[in-house]
Amino acid sequence: SMASPALLMRVVASAYSVAEKAATIVRNVMAAGDLGIVEKTGANDLQTKADRLVQMSICASLARKFPKVTIIGEEELPADEVTEELIENGHCEEILKKTCPAQYTGIKEEELVIWVDPLDGTKEYTEGLLDHVTVLIGIAYGGKAIAGVINQPYYNYEAGAGAVLGRTIWGVLGIGAFGFQLTEAPAGKHIIVTTRSHSSTLVNDCISALNPDSVIRVGGAGNKIIQLIEGKASAYVFASPGCKKWDTCAPEAILHAVGGKITDIHGNSFQYNKEVKHMNSAGVLATLRNYDYYASRIPNTVKQSLVP
Repeated sequence: SMASPALLMRVVASAYSVAEKAATIVRNVMAAGDLGIVEKTGANDLQTKADRLVQMSICASLARKFPKVTIIGEEELPADEVTEELIENGHCEEILKKTCPAQYTGIKEEELVIWVDPLDGTKEYTEGLLDHVTVLIGIAYGGKAIAGVINQPYYNYEAGAGAVLGRTIWGVLGIGAFGFQLTEAPAGKHIIVTTRSHSSTLVNDCISALNPDSVIRVGGAGNKIIQLIEGKASAYVFASPGCKKWDTCAPEAILHAVGGKITDIHGNSFQYNKEVKHMNSAGVLATLRNYDYYASRIPNTVKQSLVP
């Protein structure tokens, strides 16, 4: 008989289905018209009914299947009973058919940490910039992001009636990443993608120093990594604290699975063990290719302003 798939592949296969369920919740909340917006720390730090329901759905669904895995979600939520309609039990067969990389076959549940951003780009969601929104489920082992799922609930939403809405991208280090067309940014062009709603003098000074051909300002870390892997931007630069581990874990795994690189502004890699602080306080620098070109041009003044 066939050996049952390795734990990692079962977790990723479940996370895939859980993310698709999350996307349905995100779309349903928007369609119902009452977003239930709450300000957390201010007007640029919002939480909606979708953030709350999606986090409950993701965390409860994965905890039920993998009770010893540590799951860390963005939202502080009361420990309410989660209703059955929020639970997703399915998994993606296609993922279970892939061979688990040898270095991950012996992983035990208690060694995994799952970082969840139920709705990355909440502010954009509330403003109707729906293509910026992603659901992020990142899987870490030994402090490293090793697998991730990114769902875009509104992918294709401008294609008009009858278009299939949404897509799910997934990746595992040593296997690759799937669900999109890997494309490199135009050669010799320096297109920088950065924050839309968390700009600052430091953020802008850092970008100016890189002398870009153009700058794209969009919401969501998941969305920015997608810009890199689809060749719309050549570097993601954010010279500011504010980004958190649940923003970068899933995107990092997918970017690394296709040979890209993400670090803080100093070039340090991110740690994802469960004891780590949640804030990526020294910003973000990410590329699909040519990381060194951008890293070498970050001004020292910027580095000195951002303490890891």
